[in-house]
Amino acid sequence: MQALLALSISLVAGLFVSRLTRKVGLPAVTAYLVAGLLVGPCCLGLLGINGIGFVAFTSDNSEVVSVDYFKLISEVALGFIAFSIGNEFRLAQLKETGKAATVIGILQAVAATALVDVVLVILALTTDIITLPAAIVLGAIAAATAPAATLMVVRQYKAKGKLTDILLPVVALDDAVGLVIFSVSFGIAHVMSDPTSDAGIVTMVVLPLIEVVASLALGSVMGFLLTFCERFFHSGSKRLTLAVTFVLLTVGLSKISFPLLGGSFGFSSLLVCMMLGTIFCNCCDFSVDLMEKADRWTAPLYVLFFVLSGAELNLGVLSNIMTILVGIIFIITRSIGKYVGSYFSASLMKCDDNIKKYLGITLLPQAGVALGMSMQASSLPGCGEYIRNIVLFAVLIYELIGPYLTKVALTKAGDIVPPEPKPRVPLPKV
Repeated sequence: MQALLALSISLVAGLFVSRLTRKVGLPAVTAYLVAGLLVGPCCLGLLGINGIGFVAFTSDNSEVVSVDYFKLISEVALGFIAFSIGNEFRLAQLKETGKAATVIGILQAVAATALVDVVLVILALTTDIITLPAAIVLGAIAAATAPAATLMVVRQYKAKGKLTDILLPVVALDDAVGLVIFSVSFGIAHVMSDPTSDAGIVTMVVLPLIEVVASLALGSVMGFLLTFCERFFHSGSKRLTLAVTFVLLTVGLSKISFPLLGGSFGFSSLLVCMMLGTIFCNCCDFSVDLMEKADRWTAPLYVLFFVLSGAELNLGVLSNIMTILVGIIFIITRSIGKYVGSYFSASLMKCDDNIKKYLGITLLPQAGVALGMSMQASSLPGCGEYIRNIVLFAVLIYELIGPYLTKVALTKAGDIVPPEPKPRVPLPKV
């Protein structure tokens, strides 16, 4: 009962806050995140009434309604978001933007990592406020972007144009590149933090790379299976049901892990579901119609996802001045790296001026993938928890202002057309 009550309050809070923020021109994503903060453990949860908000971030007690109690909803929602992003990799579109999106996606991620690494490594060598392993890992985390927030802003404002066409493929590719960069950096940092560890640097680097390849392979197989199975159904509702089933199944399969090289490797649910959508949209004749129906079906799920994401933002990280200081440095250097990297890579590919000027701004939001990386990095001896808190602070700032900046950039580029004001109807004369 308490769980259903908490979900109901979350949905209502998200919807009403979005009505309020609409009056000041903020995207709905920001409203949902703010609503999550309000119903989360840092605000409404402080009342301690189980079911009225989330009373804790994590809990081993099944009767306590904590944020991690609804982890499954977030994982499923992220699976559908990745499935939708896969729809942006249609071959017809990639013929126009594929090469540019690939180059930009790689170079801007590397640029952000390089700049953050340089600044934080210098800080680590000259001060004692951050260690060298932490600096290297934070540089890798800087590459990741939040595809969910970007996708929701694009959909809310029905953005269309050259910037939007290249933005979504870049965001999708960005996370794949980020996982590779993180695997290498984390392997190096792990050996530096714990030289006596049995896991060698080769193992630490190879296993995540296998994860990326295996995720793309599993997603491809599931995509072909979905396309094959859809041929046996002709009703729109049954086809939609089958598509939803496959997304749920794919998210479930992505949680399996296997022992290898003295460690274990699993799958990235984001990459697996993205590949599922990519294969399906390129192989199925009626995928466009089915994707539109799936988007309408998942709307309430997305609201819950962002409200829960907001509830996960822990304001407690603001109590440590060193965390805030390093977090601000991380935010500034990552933002510069993303903007400069996307600007020069777009110039290299001779892209439109609006893409050069505004693409970097749309790549600032950061959330799920970065938090996942920080969770893995929290196992580093001596600096893991510090890395986690810095990333939590950065995500808190990026998620609240990132969607708004994305909206501004898309509007400046002409991809979002402001609605025309409704003409005033004169009152009838008495």
